[in-house]
Amino acid sequence: MKLIGLAYAAYVALVLIYGFATGRRKVLLTHLKYNVLVLGAIIMVLPFYWMVITSFKDYAEAMASPPTWWPRKFLWQNYIEAWRKPEVGFGRYFFVSTYTAVVCTVGTLVTSVLAGYAFARMDFLGKGLFFYIVLATLMVPGEVLLIPKYIILANLGWLDTYKALIVPWLASVFTIFLVRQFFMTIPNDLWDAAQIDGAGRWRFLWLVMVPLSKPVLITSGIFSFIGTWNSLLWPIVVTSKPEMRTLMVGLQVMNTEAGSEFHLLMAASTFCILPIVIVFFILQRFFIEGIARSGLKS
Repeated sequence: MKLIGLAYAAYVALVLIYGFATGRRKVLLTHLKYNVLVLGAIIMVLPFYWMVITSFKDYAEAMASPPTWWPRKFLWQNYIEAWRKPEVGFGRYFFVSTYTAVVCTVGTLVTSVLAGYAFARMDFLGKGLFFYIVLATLMVPGEVLLIPKYIILANLGWLDTYKALIVPWLASVFTIFLVRQFFMTIPNDLWDAAQIDGAGRWRFLWLVMVPLSKPVLITSGIFSFIGTWNSLLWPIVVTSKPEMRTLMVGLQVMNTEAGSEFHLLMAASTFCILPIVIVFFILQRFFIEGIARSGLKS
């Protein structure tokens, strides 16, 4: 690592000398810009690299000082041991997290499409005021609503059930706003043409608007899926049974049980975040397109 750092520092020094010596400030600024981006990328990737590499080490090497940047021997059994470490096992945690994340994502997309279409395309009394009231709820911290939600679910008898993990998250104000902004970029001429063909609003929404909105829906789905998958506070509050724990709660429990077995904790952390990393890389093209187009207006 020291040699890599020295080589990188030498490269930056040579670029600076070349830029000042030749007076080519544009070249110098371009190199500096990319160097800053590379440095930022390294800072972002380094914790993930350390997590994955440590997951293959034994206990002594994981605790060694100074640390090693490459394991002496890859111990794949760390993943098997970490998988079996909790009381119930990570298989159950994976099922709970996957089920709740998928249902919450689908529910959020359906409610956001309906609400976003109403705010973008339909005229009704108080539409603007109601839309701003909905947006204003984004300013309310989630912790403020934690106790009221818990009391409601307790009175309904939903604690330690999938309903408690899913129902409160079937709508998202941010996703409604994102979908509404995207719907506003779609030309009104399509609605006029659909009316000539005899289509009503319901048919126009699902056969025209939704297919054209695939990028923003995939983007919103990624946000919803990752948010539900990474949720920790809410599942801790509404669940107490081991079989109802999500992955993040299971990881927290393992952190308490495993103590200083950092190699096992890193192995568990790796296979916990692997699904969302795979989903993001598969759908990143739609993610970028959905973010880029949501703020545009025809």
